[in-house]
Amino acid sequence: MEKLREQYEKEVIPALMKKFEYKSIMQVPKLDKIVINIGLGDLKENPKALENAMHDLEAITGQRPVVTKAKKSIAAFKIREGVNIGCKVTLRADKMYDFAYKLFNVALPRVRDFRGVSNNSFDGRGNYSMGVKEQLIFPEIEYDKVDKLRGMDIIFVTTAKTDEESKELLKLLGMPFKTAVGA
Repeated sequence: MEKLREQYEKEVIPALMKKFEYKSIMQVPKLDKIVINIGLGDLKENPKALENAMHDLEAITGQRPVVTKAKKSIAAFKIREGVNIGCKVTLRADKMYDFAYKLFNVALPRVRDFRGVSNNSFDGRGNYSMGVKEQLIFPEIEYDKVDKLRGMDIIFVTTAKTDEESKELLKLLGMPFKTAVGA
């Protein structure tokens, strides 16, 4: 799975340097980390949900997730500060490239009626977030062992200064963005 890192070094860096006319290779944006988060709204009714979500996330990423806790109490959601509300994994280096490769080439094409990921999910500082509706699109998840369909947020953190640079980086790495209508 080293392919994505090699592709970045051999194809993406020269393409980005040419397009944005960087003077130094150090200016070229790169993927910094990928954060995958599963928020669980049903923990009160189903205490086993956290364990199952952590098991799924570990199977997908190959890394042990950490439990996320509520930062403050929100009465409307019946949440108290410090209560477990989900789990997340932060991937860096090789695991990050492996996950990105798997997401772009295996998982996303398995989504029904998939036409590409949104072009509008950048945050203005070169980071991209996307949501996945169910964990079943990953080949590591066994359909029979799933207790409940869970969505997850996937955030690509890049060193890009602008959304345009970040989009070009992710596109060259293989992220399937939606193409403009009529193009």
